[in-house]
Amino acid sequence: MAAIKKLKPTTPGQRQRIAPTFEEITTDKPYKPLLEPIKRTGGRNADGRRSMRYIGGGHKRRYRVIDFTRSKFDVSATVLTVEYDPNRTSRIALVEYTDGEKAYILAPQGIQVGQTVISGESVAPEIGNTLPLANIPLGTLVHAIELQPGRGAEMARSAGTYAQLLARDGKYATLKLPSGEMRMVLARCLATIGTVSNADHMNVNLGKAGRHRWLGRRPRVRGVVMNPVDHPMGGGEGRASGGHPRSRTGLLAKGKKTRNPKKHTNRLIISRRKK
Repeated sequence: MAAIKKLKPTTPGQRQRIAPTFEEITTDKPYKPLLEPIKRTGGRNADGRRSMRYIGGGHKRRYRVIDFTRSKFDVSATVLTVEYDPNRTSRIALVEYTDGEKAYILAPQGIQVGQTVISGESVAPEIGNTLPLANIPLGTLVHAIELQPGRGAEMARSAGTYAQLLARDGKYATLKLPSGEMRMVLARCLATIGTVSNADHMNVNLGKAGRHRWLGRRPRVRGVVMNPVDHPMGGGEGRASGGHPRSRTGLLAKGKKTRNPKKHTNRLIISRRKK
């Protein structure tokens, strides 16, 4: 069954809409002890001045505290629910450990209620289990990957993403990332087996502007239609092309490299992402 659905064009907003089916969701009520409030900024900084444009409004949310460290080793946990999380593109799963503690984890693709997951040094490389890259078979697809041991998952966390473990050499493992980049990561870092859930998120079409507003996104304005005082590409008579593409602050776009050439992790990158 498909994870997305095309709606009948009963209204102009429904005509273009391609919506998720939510068929994997098992409950609509989150686990309250793992909720935290979110303070909305409207794109304003501590001085009250707007530092990020096109942010504001949207439905009120509460943050789901996700266990990205998976540091409870050799204690199995049972999946209780698979839930929607308004703060991320993937689904999350509520798990209960054998000692009674509950936690949210990123839900891997294909995880089911009642399934058991576990993290540890030498656990089986099965869907949802977390173990060091040093102990994962080569060729395995992984997600929620640490960059430094103990700091928690930082790579391959959004819907449908995964990295492939290609090789190991000494204390480093080589991963092919979702962007196409190949880089080395310490083999002591933890990763979770499988791919992140909700892979069809990339095919969703919200259908109307109002649905964007519900998500807290305000209308985005092109720089080329602004006045010269507002944007480097603004102004001109008629429909001027705007000159060289650049950001509001004058930083060249469309190909200018913005990564620091002296960044200390450059030595770990074997090949950069595909253009």
